[in-house]
Amino acid sequence: MSNLKWSVKFLALVLFLMAFGCKEEKSKEESNSESYTADVIVYGGTSAAVTAAVQVKKMGKSVIMVSPDKHLGGLSSSGLGYTDTGNKEVIGGLSREFYQRIYQKYQQDKTWRWQKKDEYGNVGQGTPAIDGNNRTMWIFEPHVAEQVFEDFVSENEIQVFREEYLDRSNGVEVTDGSITMITTLSGKEFSAPVFIDATYEGDLMAAAGVTFTIGREAGSTYDEEWNGIQVGTLHHQHHFGKMNISPYKVPGDSTSGVVYGVSTEDPGERLEADKRVQAYNFRMCLTKVDENRVPFEKPDGYDPAHYELLARVYEAGWDQTFNKFDPIPNLKTDTNNHGPYSTDFIGENYDYPEASYERRREIIKEHEDYQKGLMYFVANDSRIPEEVQNEFKQWGLAKDEFTDNGNWPHQIYVREARRMIGEYVMTENDILGNREVPNSIGMGSYTMDSHNVQRYITPEGYVQNEGDIGVHAKEPYKIALGTILPKKEEIKNLIVPVAVSSSHIAFGSIRMEPVFMILGESAASLASLSIDQQKPVQEVTYTDLRAVLEKDGQRLELPKE
Repeated sequence: MSNLKWSVKFLALVLFLMAFGCKEEKSKEESNSESYTADVIVYGGTSAAVTAAVQVKKMGKSVIMVSPDKHLGGLSSSGLGYTDTGNKEVIGGLSREFYQRIYQKYQQDKTWRWQKKDEYGNVGQGTPAIDGNNRTMWIFEPHVAEQVFEDFVSENEIQVFREEYLDRSNGVEVTDGSITMITTLSGKEFSAPVFIDATYEGDLMAAAGVTFTIGREAGSTYDEEWNGIQVGTLHHQHHFGKMNISPYKVPGDSTSGVVYGVSTEDPGERLEADKRVQAYNFRMCLTKVDENRVPFEKPDGYDPAHYELLARVYEAGWDQTFNKFDPIPNLKTDTNNHGPYSTDFIGENYDYPEASYERRREIIKEHEDYQKGLMYFVANDSRIPEEVQNEFKQWGLAKDEFTDNGNWPHQIYVREARRMIGEYVMTENDILGNREVPNSIGMGSYTMDSHNVQRYITPEGYVQNEGDIGVHAKEPYKIALGTILPKKEEIKNLIVPVAVSSSHIAFGSIRMEPVFMILGESAASLASLSIDQQKPVQEVTYTDLRAVLEKDGQRLELPKE
């Protein structure tokens, strides 16, 4: 009997151990399916994220892209096809290759579906859109750009996890000043020696504890003329000028309340700092081709009173409706904000940079509804001049773009969100050539360009916009290595090529898509060298990095005459 009891106990123990072993093995299996390791983890789905991932592979390292986005390429594949380039000669490396690949796509007859190639006007910003001599093309349709990014990924066999959002509360593990692992909201874990934050928002950077800023610094912070609040500065044509339009529901009666879209807050004094963010919008892809046109529809919650200011602008004689219907191939447009009241939803994005994912989705939807409502208003409201309305009704969304999103762009134009305060802060003094920039990792050349930040009431009782700045750089400028590096005492293995360390107004030039691709590639080269040299990213020898960048065709300085 005792032997039987012992046998039963032994059998129970064996079964327990087997079950435990199976459970442990299963646990490991499950863990492996949800835990991933590479030499470099790139967080983001932007154009910079793609070039960073490609360059990591070219450097012989493994890489994983963890993208909150389903569609890759950010704004470059989401409507911004009329590229803001500045001087194209300083665009090198993978950034230039992107535009060369665009060129190759448009050499194929099948790409020209709605227009013959020789009928395309070939008008670009400063150079022809199609540059046969350099085999580059700077203006393109969204779906063509997205295909180029997908080609980059597939050709380089880059593993991409899409629609994976960083757990911003508890998803960044830092040990001894280095990120060891990040976790997404789905529970997936990603480990690497080096991480790259290539998001517009700088979410990984912020969650890792890196110092950042939002809004405009005072002019005195970095000795800048064009930073801070700019009341009274009226650049471009995106203001009310001398139209003297009343902001009140009953014109001239301040007791009647203000019309939609006007702030009653004091705008502040010139050159003061604030936390306001320049306006966002969607870069719509429109067409007049009937077969490919989706008419503008009335969005849910449409209220014509929201566009009262625009009606008053037309009544004042404004007539620049179609000035930013910039042509792209196949009889489409990259339609951007233009004028005093347009697609920029001024003042409605201030909380976006640090907002929760849920709140960001709300803000994005609010922008979408506003912009769709604006299109419907112009096409249908009786207060729009007849000649404008007749022309406008011929336009609509391009049916063959953004086909899984109701033909609406996937990506809102996050012109600015968080900006890191890193090893080196780029300011207007760097952009304008007032000081020498150290350790170049690429170049920029575009105008320091900020869209409007607020719409306020002047002391005279009229409506006015504030914050729109356009100041040209004298010549292309270098971008410092320290611009993409957090301070070493904060994080030693993170590189930030999009939410870079710069002042608000300097970022107004740096924030162009070709530059983001340049910085993404340079970040990846630095990451690879950091692994090879087993050093923090801040300690990699610049001469070693420069040699790699030059070998790969990055433009680091203007040619010496």
